[in-house]
Amino acid sequence: MTIDLPASPARPLLTHLLRAALTAVEAGHAVRRAVRKRGALLTLGRRRYDLRRYDRIAVAGAGKAAAAMARAVEDLLGSRLERGLVIVKYQHAAPRPDRIVIAEAGHPIPDASGVRATRRLLKLAASLSPRDLLIVLLSGGASSLMPAPVPGVSLKDKQRVTELLLTCGADIVEINSVRKHLSLIKGGRLAQSTTASILALILSDVPGDDVSAVGSGPTAPDPTTFGRAIECLKRYRVWPQVPSSARRHLLRGKGGHVIETPKPRASLFRRVDHHVIGNNRLAVAAAADAARTAGIAVSIDPRMLSGEASRAGRAFAALARAIVDRDRPLPRPCCVIAGGETTVTVRGNGRGGRAQEFALAAAKVIAGLKNTWIMAVGTDGTDGPTDVAGAVVDGQTAGRAARLGIDLDEALEENNTYPVLKKLRAHVRTGPTRTNVNDLYLLLVL
Repeated sequence: MTIDLPASPARPLLTHLLRAALTAVEAGHAVRRAVRKRGALLTLGRRRYDLRRYDRIAVAGAGKAAAAMARAVEDLLGSRLERGLVIVKYQHAAPRPDRIVIAEAGHPIPDASGVRATRRLLKLAASLSPRDLLIVLLSGGASSLMPAPVPGVSLKDKQRVTELLLTCGADIVEINSVRKHLSLIKGGRLAQSTTASILALILSDVPGDDVSAVGSGPTAPDPTTFGRAIECLKRYRVWPQVPSSARRHLLRGKGGHVIETPKPRASLFRRVDHHVIGNNRLAVAAAADAARTAGIAVSIDPRMLSGEASRAGRAFAALARAIVDRDRPLPRPCCVIAGGETTVTVRGNGRGGRAQEFALAAAKVIAGLKNTWIMAVGTDGTDGPTDVAGAVVDGQTAGRAARLGIDLDEALEENNTYPVLKKLRAHVRTGPTRTNVNDLYLLLVL
C-alpha cells in the first residue's frame, strides 16, 4: 500500500500510524484473523460449521473490500467452494480470486453494471437449497454496488434518490432506511431469496456495527419501515424532489399495499449467522499501539465522531488548544485518535468530501500553533467523489491559505475543499486500501 502524505516533520510518524491502522483492518487480513479451518471444520469465535453438512458452498457479496475478502475465503475453502460472485467498485477488483467472479459497478451512484451484477447475485442465491451454504461478504459501499430497484422504480429514479440522500445531511442509518424500501435485495431480501443457510462476514463501516445497516442489511432483519423512510426524506426536506415513482411506492408500502421488509422475529433468520470481522475500533486501536510504541502519549476519543463534518472538525481541533495551553487531556508529545462517520449537507457547487471538510475546518482552529497536525482520512482511500483519502493540516495551513488569497470560510460554505487543499498541498493519497471501516482522525502535538 502506497501512502502519500504532505511533506512535514511529522510525515514519517503520521504515515506510520496510518499504515498501522489500515493494515489492521485490511479485509483479507480480517478474514484470516477471524476464520479458521481445520479439516472440515470452519471456526469463527465460538461458532463451528461442519462443512460436511453442506452439498454446495457458494459465495456472494459486495463492497469496496469484497475482492480481498473473497480471495481470503477462497484460499480457506479451496475445492470445497463451488462458485461465487462479488460486486466491487471500479478499480477495486484486486486481488482477484480464481473461483469467485468479480463484477465491477458504480459507487456512490449505482449504475446499470451494478443492476446486472445484482440480478446474477440474486439468481445465484435462489439456485441454492436447504442443503447448501451461502457465505455472504459485506463491506462498505455494498448499498450502492447492489442496486435492485423495486418494480416501477427505474435505475434513473434510484440514482436521483441516492443523490438526494448523499447530499442532504442524513446519516448512514437514515439513508439506508430509504434504500431498503426501494430494493429487492436490501433489508433482509437477499436472505429471503434463498433457502440456503447463510454465514455473513461483515467488515463494518457503520457506528455500533449494526449489521442491519452495513450494506443496507441484505441478510439482516430490518427494524425500519416504509413510514420511517418517508419521515427521513421529509425531515431533510427532499421529499418533494424524490421521483414520483419512488414516492408512490413508499406511500403504498406505508398504507399496507406493499409487503414490508422481513422483521427481527421472522423465522427465516434462524438460518442466518452474522460475524463482524473488522471495524473502526480495530483501526483506532492499531494506530494507538503504533503511537505508544513510538514513545507518544495517546488518548483515544471513546465517541464515534458524527454530525456535520466542519463542526466536528472544529470541535476536534479545539483539543489542540487545550493541549498546548493546559497540557489536557495529556501533555506533549501526544496523539489524540478518533474514528467516526460525519456528514456533509451540500449547499454549494464545489468538490470535496467529509474528511476534507473536517480537516479544513480544523485548520482555522489550530492556526498559529506550532508542531501541531490534524489528519482526517477515509479508510477506504476515497473521500467523497474525489481521488484522495483525506488531508493533513497544521498550525501554518491557515496562514499559507491567506498568503495565497484563499478564503477558507468561502471554501467551506461552497463545499469546495478539494481544490483548496490541493493548492495547499495538504492531500492524503492511498489508492484503494482493501478496507472500509469509517473515517480516522488523528491530532498530533509534538
